[in-house]
Amino acid sequence: MSKDCSYNELYPLQVLDDSMAPEFPEKCVIVIEPSEICATGAYVVAEARGERWFRQYVSEGGSGKRLVALKAGYPDIELSDGEFKIIGVVVQRNIGREIKHYHPYVPNGAAPRPVGQH
Repeated sequence: MSKDCSYNELYPLQVLDDSMAPEFPEKCVIVIEPSEICATGAYVVAEARGERWFRQYVSEGGSGKRLVALKAGYPDIELSDGEFKIIGVVVQRNIGREIKHYHPYVPNGAAPRPVGQH
């Protein structure tokens, strides 16, 4: 029996607002790698409060986790274990022909760790 591996394939999304500007301006394309593992500071697509969000994941150790918009005026989304899920991490940004790559898993050589719960 063959196993479907499509859940591991990268996929593009278009940014629909300015909450992550200037790093991710409205209408730019981000490439997502499906993953439930990321490091603090990674740009992620996460499910929380019944919605999907594109934000920066920030963990301050213990239960201090949140999703943060880069642009002022957007509130932080506080995360509680068991009440959110990382859907994927941003590995690339495309603005026209300009491409930037991101390495969201291992900050400063630390080992990656799972975040949230199912």
